[in-house]
Amino acid sequence: MADEGKTRLSVRHLTMAFGSFVVMRDLNFEVRRGSIFFIMGGSGCGKSTLLRHMIGLNEPAEGEVFYEDVNFTRSSPEEREQLLRRVGVLYQSGALWSSMTLGENVGLPLGEFTSLSPAEIEEVATLKLALVGLKGFEDYFPSEISGGMQKRAGLARAMALDPDILFLDEPSAGLDPISSRMLDEPIVGLRDSLGSTIVIVSHELASILSIGDDCVFLDIDERTITARGRPRDLLEQSDNANVRRFLTRAGSREGSGAGEGAPT
Repeated sequence: MADEGKTRLSVRHLTMAFGSFVVMRDLNFEVRRGSIFFIMGGSGCGKSTLLRHMIGLNEPAEGEVFYEDVNFTRSSPEEREQLLRRVGVLYQSGALWSSMTLGENVGLPLGEFTSLSPAEIEEVATLKLALVGLKGFEDYFPSEISGGMQKRAGLARAMALDPDILFLDEPSAGLDPISSRMLDEPIVGLRDSLGSTIVIVSHELASILSIGDDCVFLDIDERTITARGRPRDLLEQSDNANVRRFLTRAGSREGSGAGEGAPT
């Protein structure tokens, strides 16, 4: 892509706080278009909270988020809505509607935001499920499939509108290592096929080190970013004790689970 590598979104002097309690202060980083970008750090450091700031669910105490050259933080509700039409989000739970089949779940945003016919929506939903390895599961309900398959179905729904940016909040939470690796493959495939920029909150070392192009480390002690770069480079070169401790943990699934507590 001609503009691959250009800044897709940026966080500038962002401070996150709940009342007088400061979670993280003066966060500054850029996410390049077409990259797989990880937000990492220990439990309770504010990773998921940062993601919510980036999509407007939380408002910063200070600082701003830009989508390319547009100030998302200062935009009107109407402008934000237009910007978010090009964004997909996968939450920790997967957030699938239990009363709807996988095909219906994936087709839901297509029915709401496009003029496609029911037959066309069904066709697109089938394609998206196939891209995440769920071909033939269109008529299954979430309760009828495994947790890992539910996460992949959630990913298919998040990409239903071919978003420019995908935000994934702990996509491997609660999954075994094999299921987690099976989720990495479609994430990379989506980036390669759609050219999407993918921002992932994660504890999962195997994923961070194998598919991450870039990352930031939120240091719970310093309450700011203390490392930035390619995850493998940080593993090999960082002299920050907290970064090295995080990237050399025994067992790649430490700290993952249904949630981290508040704030995350």
